[in-house]
Amino acid sequence: MSIIIKPIITEKITKEGEVFNRFGFVVDKKANKVQIKKAVEAAYGISVVSVNTMNYRADRTTKYTKSGLISGKTNAFKKAVVQVKEGETIDFYNNI
Repeated sequence: MSIIIKPIITEKITKEGEVFNRFGFVVDKKANKVQIKKAVEAAYGISVVSVNTMNYRADRTTKYTKSGLISGKTNAFKKAVVQVKEGETIDFYNNI
């Protein structure tokens, strides 16, 4: 079971990485904070100070068009924000 699915690279997370040493990941929905911490430390070889997790629900949308009613949804996912020890960093652009 792969715990880390992909890193999150947005303006907000990039700024937090520069200022507060926090990095974001999309992780497995069933993973807990201890498993996420061990996976990040093993994958990137760094020391993790704290892990914050957020569960995002699936958003359902409905559109009225000429051809009728169209409904859709986005996927649910779990996001983890990991704070790294001072002086260490993760460079996503070289690891992709």
